[in-house]
Amino acid sequence: MANKIFLIGLMGSGKSFWAAKIANALTIPFFDLDAEVERNEKQSITTIFETEGQDEFRRKEAEALRAFANYDAFILSTGGGTPCFNDNMQWMNEHGITIWLDESLDIIAERLKGERAHRPLVSRLHEGGVKEFLSDMLMNRRAFYEQAKFHLAGAEINEENFLKIIRNE
Repeated sequence: MANKIFLIGLMGSGKSFWAAKIANALTIPFFDLDAEVERNEKQSITTIFETEGQDEFRRKEAEALRAFANYDAFILSTGGGTPCFNDNMQWMNEHGITIWLDESLDIIAERLKGERAHRPLVSRLHEGGVKEFLSDMLMNRRAFYEQAKFHLAGAEINEENFLKIIRNE
């Protein structure tokens, strides 16, 4: 069984939910990369974005990601943009298995309705603009997401398929 599992995909695609669920099934620890950055920096992602900018956030994110080289077994929920910066996608592919959660934009937009205040990239959008924003974001990030070793889309995103991937890797 692969010991290091990285979940990638757009914000709201279910990475944190599935990381917790699969970690429990495999009895390995799970982590959320944004939470790790917040813990390391002792401030929220939103504050880092607002006070230091996206470039500095991405630098801190890459640093937190690379700290996982020292861990033996885990499942990590990454931020939606993590694969797109600082050669993070290549690093994750070299250090474990990567699974792209490709949820429908309609479902993601619905999930984000109540979370916009905690999501710096969509917090200032009006509700109707979220799906269009997500569509543009996916278009810009698809080339990185497609580098994942595995791809689960829509109804394929379920515990059985996760366990099949992880146990057969």
